[in-house]
Amino acid sequence: MTTFLQQLGARTLDQFRGWGHAAFFFLEVLRALPASLRRFGLVVAQVYAIGNRSLIIILASGLAVGFVLALQMYYALVTYGAAESLGLIVNLALVRELGPVVTALLFAGRAGTSLTAEIGLMKAGEQIAAMELMAIDPKVRVLAPRFIGGIVSMPILAVLFSAVGILGAYVVAVLLIGVDAGNFWSIMQTRVDVFRDVGNGLVKAAVFGVICTLVALYQGFETEATPEGVAYATTRTVVISSLWVLGMDFVLTALMFSTP
Repeated sequence: MTTFLQQLGARTLDQFRGWGHAAFFFLEVLRALPASLRRFGLVVAQVYAIGNRSLIIILASGLAVGFVLALQMYYALVTYGAAESLGLIVNLALVRELGPVVTALLFAGRAGTSLTAEIGLMKAGEQIAAMELMAIDPKVRVLAPRFIGGIVSMPILAVLFSAVGILGAYVVAVLLIGVDAGNFWSIMQTRVDVFRDVGNGLVKAAVFGVICTLVALYQGFETEATPEGVAYATTRTVVISSLWVLGMDFVLTALMFSTP
């Protein structure tokens, strides 16, 4: 029993030590942001690399989610004679929840692993150490531009995901099933609030962008400088980012939409 408690205490202390180290890493990246913004070209390049190269999977996934969501919601609503609410439910589901959350999960799987592998390989190839020898702060030159690029890209990708999802729902609901097109759009315009629904969805996307990008950078920067270490870090990036996104989604939803 004593040995078990000792092992449990040691693992708990290691976990808190890891969280503290990650918190200091986050503060160091934040401190490097002003200097990184002066090299605006690096930030633009990272927005392109992180955001633009993720467009295909985001748009394709948004379209598929819109198709399925419209079909499933119609089957559920028509039973109760509430098919006219289909446009509203699809819109709220996408802009409040599915848009930010699914985009973040896809972002972690595509861009997050790419960032971790890129920085991990730079560390394995001793490029990070070479920068430090030349008195170049790698957090300013490497990490901060990617951090800004991830935060900027995530809300844009979430908006595109939701927009394409709504168009996909329109195709299924109006063109295939026969729901009235005027009702489909008008109920969105009258019942969806820009600040409460769309605005809170964008806040969620920005928070998820911070989480996914920070986890990817931390795992890549702190990984062992070996091929096995890089591979392990990319796996941890997806797992940790996904768990944090799902947990924070519950917290943010409770804070944003708890009152009518």
